[in-house]
Amino acid sequence: MKRPAESLISALSLDTGNWHEVYCVSLGRMIATQNACRELVVREQNWNVDFSRGVILFGGQEYALQFIGSESASSGTWLWGWENINGFPDELIELARRTRQLGERWGLEPLTQAQFSLDDTFNGHALSTVTCALAGDCCYYRCPHSGGAAFVAFSGVPEEVFAPVDMQKFVSITMQCIREIPLDHRLFVEGFLLGNGTPYERDGLSITAHFEQKLHLEFEQAGGVLRIRSIKSR
Repeated sequence: MKRPAESLISALSLDTGNWHEVYCVSLGRMIATQNACRELVVREQNWNVDFSRGVILFGGQEYALQFIGSESASSGTWLWGWENINGFPDELIELARRTRQLGERWGLEPLTQAQFSLDDTFNGHALSTVTCALAGDCCYYRCPHSGGAAFVAFSGVPEEVFAPVDMQKFVSITMQCIREIPLDHRLFVEGFLLGNGTPYERDGLSITAHFEQKLHLEFEQAGGVLRIRSIKSR
């Protein structure tokens, strides 16, 4: 099973009050998990959420859920599940509350502010990514409805969902993420490797990761963060 992001953040001595650093470290392994979940669990099946029973269903298979939070289309805002305006029982918002408690301990404001405007940085996908990465044992799903979308975490999926990715998938996910999202590439890569359980060494502005082949990454300074300059297998 993958390592929870909380242990990765500790291993890399990050600034826990810095959203960008926490997100960078959480993202890679969580993208891999979500991809595997889509292939092995969701499989383009019809979905349904039953909050009264605390489950999400894909086809005929059901999984225990946790309510993370919701996006409102009318107000353009995110609302954390721990605010609990729906009056859900405590067991359905336990994960959201644990996430808030961790945010309070770290001084990480996005995890402790009940409601805020949606944008490219703060949205249901980003907040659910960090929430589930910190938990380390769940996936999430966006459940659209007429007023916006509910985001739920769910557990009990096959262990294969959390299996390490090979070098080809690692490179593919890495290149996709750095093209689409502003990231500190070095933090992203180290977080992904640690979460994937892949041994590596860092020497200055280079990282060598040990997959079935060695993967060598060179970084350079750009705009105050490290960017990948080259990535080669050996």
